[in-house]
Amino acid sequence: MPIVPIELPQVGESVVEGIIEKWLKKPGDQVEKYDPLVEVVTDKVNMEMPAPFSGTLTRIVAEEGATIPVGGIIAEMDTSDAEAAAGQPKPVQVSETIMSTMGVLVESNVSLGPTGSPTVEAAPATIPTPASQRRAVFSPVVMRLAAEHNVDLEQVTGTGINGRVTKKDVLKHLESRETVPASKLAAISFEGAEEAVIEPSATRRIIAQNMVRSVTQIPHAWALMEVDVTDLVALRQVVRPQFKQRGSDITIFPFIIQAVASALRDHPYLNSTWRDDKIVLKKRINIGVAVSAPSGLVVPVMRNADNLSIADANSELRKLAANARNDTLSLDQVQGGTFTLNNTGALGTTVSNPIINHPQAAILSTEAVVQRPVIINNAIAIRSMMNLCMSFDHRIVDGAEASSFLKSVKERLEAIGPHTPVF
Repeated sequence: MPIVPIELPQVGESVVEGIIEKWLKKPGDQVEKYDPLVEVVTDKVNMEMPAPFSGTLTRIVAEEGATIPVGGIIAEMDTSDAEAAAGQPKPVQVSETIMSTMGVLVESNVSLGPTGSPTVEAAPATIPTPASQRRAVFSPVVMRLAAEHNVDLEQVTGTGINGRVTKKDVLKHLESRETVPASKLAAISFEGAEEAVIEPSATRRIIAQNMVRSVTQIPHAWALMEVDVTDLVALRQVVRPQFKQRGSDITIFPFIIQAVASALRDHPYLNSTWRDDKIVLKKRINIGVAVSAPSGLVVPVMRNADNLSIADANSELRKLAANARNDTLSLDQVQGGTFTLNNTGALGTTVSNPIINHPQAAILSTEAVVQRPVIINNAIAIRSMMNLCMSFDHRIVDGAEASSFLKSVKERLEAIGPHTPVF
């Protein structure tokens, strides 16, 4: 049977590379088509790559920790699959390095939210090492991380083949070493100094880099609009028992998602991006929702949000949030967003200035609902009030268009009443 190479497939329009996280098969294993073959990390999400055809895995070309461009060869297989064997490129030689002719790419390992996609220096792929030497030989990615953070790799538990230390192992070690629980902050010794320096985690470093990227590449402007959500809050209380009977609950956020999605249809410039000095309008309205996850802030995407009922939006929101917190988001669930919503009000804030999720045109934060006196028809009434805070790309829209969009969202939210359809 012919030996054919296995390539890293294209897994998304914006994904140009992947990191080999963990091989699930070893040379000599018999593999069936679609069997999980290798865990790959992209700048969007972690995933299991299935075997493209059946056969025997003969050689692993890209070791764990290697950064491989899309289309790069990661392994070889002995297969009788005629379709696989036809037109396949020549298997690579051991002396070849996978990225030698592919140019310089960036490496990334963490799915983040409004700070954009992580970007750090690239590292070349490693050359396969005999099994007897793998525990003592580390990939360039692992060695660079260790050098940057002063990590003794002999103290890191490896989960790769034959105990090899992977990038994920180093990051886990850093998180456990660098994270300082709030309960222990008081115990930090200042040793006579006026301040203490805490080394940030690898994840926090990447978040910092991408915050800088967004605010330096996008000219941010900001607007705020107050909304009376008294009737919305009342409707939510009325329908909650129906949702609980179905095994869930509902917040006011799905109502906001529907209002924003509907308003975006009338204000397409807020559903766009700036590309090559041109404004690119997006046909679909895919709303990303910022969620706090163990690895940092992630933004799972609610596709075609303008076609969802309030109940559907609630169901989809709960599913995406659960996947985010369990670190089980698929690649499809984190890409393709055209506008971002951030429910900072859940944290108790009443005003915020969010950073745009690059390269989108805007991000909207919904703030805490607060009861306070409001003048209505020359009389004072206690109403439930909420602020909408939006940052927008001033290259794409001006204050007038941004304010018109916020007013459209406001009108939709204030029009919600007892007869508003939910299901």
